[in-house]
Amino acid sequence: MATELTPHYLARAFSERFPGAPPTAIVTAPGRVNLIGDHTDYNGLPVFPMAIPRACRIVFRRRDDDLITVLSGDGPFEPREFRLAPTIAPFEAAGDWGNYLKAAAQALCGREEGGFRFGFDALVTSDVPIAGGLSSSSALVVAVSLAILEVNALEISRIELAGVLAAGERYVGTQGGGMDQAVCLLSKKGHASMIDFKPLRSVFVAVPSSWRFVVASSLVGAEKSGAQREAYNLRTRESRQALERVNVALGLDRESGTYSELLAHFDQTELLRTGGEVLDSPARERFRHVLSEADRVGRAAQAMRDGDLAEFGRLMTESHASLRYEYEVSCDELNSLVEIALDAGAPGARLTGAGFGGCVVVLAREEQVDTVTESLQDRFYSARGIDAKAAGRMFIAEPSQGATIERI
Repeated sequence: MATELTPHYLARAFSERFPGAPPTAIVTAPGRVNLIGDHTDYNGLPVFPMAIPRACRIVFRRRDDDLITVLSGDGPFEPREFRLAPTIAPFEAAGDWGNYLKAAAQALCGREEGGFRFGFDALVTSDVPIAGGLSSSSALVVAVSLAILEVNALEISRIELAGVLAAGERYVGTQGGGMDQAVCLLSKKGHASMIDFKPLRSVFVAVPSSWRFVVASSLVGAEKSGAQREAYNLRTRESRQALERVNVALGLDRESGTYSELLAHFDQTELLRTGGEVLDSPARERFRHVLSEADRVGRAAQAMRDGDLAEFGRLMTESHASLRYEYEVSCDELNSLVEIALDAGAPGARLTGAGFGGCVVVLAREEQVDTVTESLQDRFYSARGIDAKAAGRMFIAEPSQGATIERI
C-alpha cells in the first residue's frame, strides 16, 4: 500500500477534516481488471476478472442521525451530503460522483425494511484510475455499502450484497451487469474469478506465478455519462433484441428466454447460423460477439488451470478483435496499445471493461514484462509526453483480495 494510503495516514487525514471523535473503521474496496468476458455479464453469461491492488478506501465514523457526509481526499470533488431514506433523489448532474454514494444507499434502503438509523462522516480516497475501465465507480459503491452496514451493525452475505448492488448501481443510469460488484466483494488473493449469474456464483482459479498482467491506459476516458453511457446502453438493447428475435426463430418464448438457456439447448454453430439468417446488422454482430465471448471465457479459465499461457493469450487477442469489430466498442488508442504489445512479443492483449476508452490488459511472461512495458512507453506514451509508470498510467496488476473492513 502506498504510504499516503496507510490506515494511520487516512485516520489522521480524517481527523483533520472532521474534528472531534476519531474514525472507527476503514473499508478497502478494490478495482478490477477483466481478463476476458466483456459485455457478457448483463446478458447473464460468465466473465473472468480479478481484483487489483488499487482500491477505493473510506475511513469513517458513525453519526447519531441518518445523515451521510462524504469528503473526497482526491481531486476536485465537492463534498456530498444526504440522508438515508426509502427514496433518495439523485444529484442533478449526470455523472456526479455523489450519485454513486446514493446508489449504494438507495440499494440498501430499498432492501432493508424500516431503513437505517445511522449515517456516517467519511473521507474517501482512491488510487483506482477514474474512467479507466477498472471499476472505480463500483469500488466506491461497494465501499459505501459496507460502511453503511458497519455503522448499523448489520450483515448481508457477500454474494447477496453483490446482487443487490449490481441492480442498485443502475440508479446512475448505466444498464450494466453484475461483474464489477461481484469481483470487488468476492475475490481471493492470487486468483482470478470465473463469475456466472442466475444464480450468482464465483469459482476461483489460481493465476500461475510466472504470469503477469500489464494494465495500460489508452488516455481516453471510459466515461459512464453522456454519449458513452448512451452507446453502452444501446449495446445492451441491441443484444437483448437479437436474443428475442433468435428465440422467436427457434420457437422459444420471445421475452423470457435467456442466452444461457439458448446455449444449454442448442449448439453454438446452430445458434450462429440462425442468428445469421434472422438478424440484420448490427444485431447480428452483437449476437455473434456475446456467444463467442461466453465460449472464450470457459476456455480461458481452463487454459489458466492448465498453465497454458499461449492459449490464454490467443483467446484474449481473439476477444479484442470481437470487441473491436463485432461489438464496436474499441477505439484507435486501444487498438494501438494492443498492436504494440503483440509486436513486443506479448502472448495476448485486449481492451478491458466496457471499452470506448479506458485500458488494455496485456498478458506477459515474467521475463517479458520489461520488454513489453518499454515498448508501450516508447511507441505510445513518449510521443504523448507521458512517463506512463510514473503517472500511474501503466502498472502490473496482481490478483488481489476482495473488499475488507478494518476497525481502528
